[in-house]
This record gives sequence, structure tokens and C-alpha cells, in this order.
Amino acid sequence: MSKKIAVLITDEFEDSEFTSPAEAYTKAGHDVVTIEMEAGKTVTGKQGKAQVKIDKSIDNVSPAEFDALLLPGGHSPDSLRGDDRFVSFTKEFVASGKPIFAICHGPQLLISANGVRGRKMTCVKAIAIDLKNAGADFYDKEVVVDNDKLVTSRTPEDLPAFNQESLRILNNL
Repeated sequence: MSKKIAVLITDEFEDSEFTSPAEAYTKAGHDVVTIEMEAGKTVTGKQGKAQVKIDKSIDNVSPAEFDALLLPGGHSPDSLRGDDRFVSFTKEFVASGKPIFAICHGPQLLISANGVRGRKMTCVKAIAIDLKNAGADFYDKEVVVDNDKLVTSRTPEDLPAFNQESLRILNNL
């Protein structure tokens, strides 16, 4: 059964951390919906290799519409967490208990949404201290799965394991 995955994304996302999972989810029959400040806008990855047309404005979506949330890394999550609408969306998603997939700097949005305390997680080395200080149980591994509700990875090199675990969870919903 096809699942609907929300992606919070803006300029300077880590190209492959969006394109690789989005391609894997789409290939498996799931629907990937990109969300930013403005629908129809095109955002560009920090490597300049990927451009993404935004499907929906944050003002016109609710976590209730989606089965899972993807938070790609790069500078995108840090930019988005400065906007209360994206933090509120993430906070509601955490509260819903639906699966969340975050890679690299993606957990920055979860930190701002107070959604990491007591959860098993990983992330890129640069924000590991932030994750620990926010109360997460940090593991330096390619993929960490917390109660089949949260999948985290460190870098683009971890994408095969990240995609495999997030697809396993999507397919079991």
C-alpha cells in the first residue's frame, strides 16, 4: 500500500540525502511530497547537482495528511528550524508517533521540536554534541533505528542502510 511521505526541504539541502531516499521511496510505490515556504518554487542542493520543485507550502499542509516524514541534511534543516511553522509541523509529527527519517543535519529540526530526548539516534559528527545535549542516546553507526519510528544516519555514505531501514518501516505500516 502506497504511503505519503512529507519532506521538509529548502535551498542548500545535501543533494543525495534527498534524491536517494526520494528515488527509493518512489520506486517502491510511495508518494514523496516536498514542503517549503512557497509551493512551485525550485530549491537547489548545496552541491548544485539537484533541483527540487516544491509541491506544497508549509501553510497548506498538516502532519495528519502524511504517513512519514523525511528530513534531509545539508544547511536546509538549520534554515528551516528558524521558522516556527516548520518546528511546529515537526513537533506535531513527533507527537503523532508516525515514522521519521532524518539524515546528517536533519535531526536539527527534531532538536528544535524537542523530539530527541531518550531516543536512540545518530547524525553527522558536527551536531552530535547538540543531539547529546538535547537528551538523545547517541550512537556513531551508519544507521540507528529507534522503536521502528525513527531512522537516523550520519552522511551520504550511509544512504544504502538508511534507505533500506526506512523502506522496511514504510512497507510494514
